[in-house]
Amino acid sequence: MKKIYIIILIISAPTLLFSQKENFNVIDHWLKYSDAKNALYHYYAEEAFQFLDKRDAEVSKLSTKVDWEKRQRKIRKTLFDIVGPFPQKTPLNARITGVVKKDDYRLEKIIFESQPKFYVTAAMFIPNKLKGKAPAIIYVSGHAKDAFRTSDYQHLCINLVKKGFIVFAFDPIGQGERLQYFDSELGKSRIGIPTSEHSYSGMQCFLTGSSLARYMIWDGIRAVDYLLTRPEVDTKHIGITGRSGGGTQSAYIAAFDDRIPATAPECYITNMRRLWESVGPQDAEQSFYHGLAKGIDFADLFEVRAPKPALQITTTRDFFSIQGAIETEKEVKKVYSILNAEEKFYRVEDNAPHGVTKKNREACYAFFQKHLSLPGDSEDHEVKYLTADELQITETGQVASSIGGETVFSLNKKEAQKLVDKLNQLRKNPDKHLKNIVEAAKKITGYKTPGNVVEEAVFTGRYQRNGYVIEKYFIKGEGDYPIPFLLLLPKKITGPPIIYLNPEGKSARASVGDEIEWFVLKGHPVLSADLIGYGEMKQAYTNWTKFGSGLGYYSYIHWFSPVLIGKSIVGIHSADIQRLVLYLKQQSNFNADKIYAIARGNNCSALLHVAVFEKGFSKIALIEPLISYRSIVMNQYYHADYMLPIIPGVLTAYDLPDLAAAFAPNKLLMVDVKNQLGNNASDKVIEKDFTIIRTSFSKAKADKNFYCISMQPQENIEYIYRKWLK
Repeated sequence: MKKIYIIILIISAPTLLFSQKENFNVIDHWLKYSDAKNALYHYYAEEAFQFLDKRDAEVSKLSTKVDWEKRQRKIRKTLFDIVGPFPQKTPLNARITGVVKKDDYRLEKIIFESQPKFYVTAAMFIPNKLKGKAPAIIYVSGHAKDAFRTSDYQHLCINLVKKGFIVFAFDPIGQGERLQYFDSELGKSRIGIPTSEHSYSGMQCFLTGSSLARYMIWDGIRAVDYLLTRPEVDTKHIGITGRSGGGTQSAYIAAFDDRIPATAPECYITNMRRLWESVGPQDAEQSFYHGLAKGIDFADLFEVRAPKPALQITTTRDFFSIQGAIETEKEVKKVYSILNAEEKFYRVEDNAPHGVTKKNREACYAFFQKHLSLPGDSEDHEVKYLTADELQITETGQVASSIGGETVFSLNKKEAQKLVDKLNQLRKNPDKHLKNIVEAAKKITGYKTPGNVVEEAVFTGRYQRNGYVIEKYFIKGEGDYPIPFLLLLPKKITGPPIIYLNPEGKSARASVGDEIEWFVLKGHPVLSADLIGYGEMKQAYTNWTKFGSGLGYYSYIHWFSPVLIGKSIVGIHSADIQRLVLYLKQQSNFNADKIYAIARGNNCSALLHVAVFEKGFSKIALIEPLISYRSIVMNQYYHADYMLPIIPGVLTAYDLPDLAAAFAPNKLLMVDVKNQLGNNASDKVIEKDFTIIRTSFSKAKADKNFYCISMQPQENIEYIYRKWLK
């Protein structure tokens, strides 16, 4: 019996060995890369920390009043540079839509225009027994759908008005009665919760080099303008406060408007280092365009105002790091001390999660009573809340269905149109324009050329297939992360090597009989790689939020990190693709003088960029590429997947068709070009957007080298590739 078992094992062993399932993961079991799913976050964070280290070094050298006054001027200019320019002030056209009378106060329902037809809904709480003018406090709500109408926010507002303050609460963009994507049939936003409304429109703003913060801050500045028109308001004594997202806005608005002497942001202030180490960057309005790259941290929002009074309201278990809040307090206190105003800045904390507490409310009351010259009882009292009907400002409860008007999208679209018109003018002189966009694109994407040397690849395994082998490698990327790739080598090499990039992963089209094998069996070595954020390097899907049905997902970290640090995933990917080119050029078993490349979906933009930056490819094929960034900002709705390869500020200098035009006279194939929603772009749109491409190829006498094809149902991709290879 024992002999029979031995014979079975000997016979079966080879069968078991060769029937193992192919595993194309390259960095399995490499402890160094066990956190590959967070590699993109770590890369962004390290870049951010370099900017913070530089800022900390500068701040540590400041020790005199003159030093800090000089820095204040620098901060003020930087803030206006990265957020502005603001629009011109236009008539507020304010009107009162109703009045609600209570025992201690009256509520006026107000609509004003912060920009022409950009309506802001607000409520003014006015004490009944005013003796002359009274100090006013602007209240900015956190990310609550109903804004200041929620019980927590009403509680603070009514307590303040009972203490003699005028309180002016207005709806932030995307909240209360100012939903930007309101669907009257659904009776709600098509996009989702307030942070989703902010992020969705915010990304369109970033493409134009603007930001949602610009619109929100301007609303606050115009709110101050409105207060100055009211005879009841003591215009020398205006304060501002708000919690969470309202803490963001109160800190921002006060930093930009000198007419607000006292500010008390709640449950927001930490510092950038601890924010990146903990929850990461937050939604669109909390991310200044290139803010971190320009050296702006939370402390600057206080320091630019010093020595004006400021209260930092915190909780110890907030997701906004309390340690960061303590460190910010330490830095700001030093500034106030140097300016002989120690008593005008302080921090209060309570042992609670992200939210409001009685202790913190009472600290807020006392702060404004002291610094807005209205002494009195600072105790927190129970109040009777107003009903939804009493707080409804517009006829239907939404600006969109009551009076219409502008939205962030429509206003940003107008700004985008100016940029597009400028591009169209530049395109009339294509030689000059296309020459200039190369350096502009490198700067805007944050591209760092890898030079001419790449580290030696690490070999991690091999599979034999019929007619070719598949080898597994990785090389070092731009940061401390690997670029895993498969190298498929035909038994007989007869054609140039091909770099293949698929956001679904390097092995997605590498099965027997699939697309990559088709090239290999025709004699082409194929290098199929996972760029950071895809395949084995796929980013962790933590803190991702869904937009409305069918519009995709977004992540604060992966969308807004590059905005803050002046980078882009396209710039990173482009540099890593060039590293793969350098690797191929170092190989001795085939000739890499000519290299072809194919990219699918979201990898198309990076391939197009590096193909123009480095001139290393004689042919590229883009399968299902986005038609243009213009399409995203000029249409109200877009699919969020196209924001992963975001390039902040791209439309200030160029668009994807300009890059494609700059690739002439090399061979360029584009298959099933997509619009902003991920559908095939219409012939009419393609004809309009691709005029610059056709003009450039024609001028280079290379008309036949540009193919733009829509796949027919009966066609297969190999048929199209066959024509491309000729």
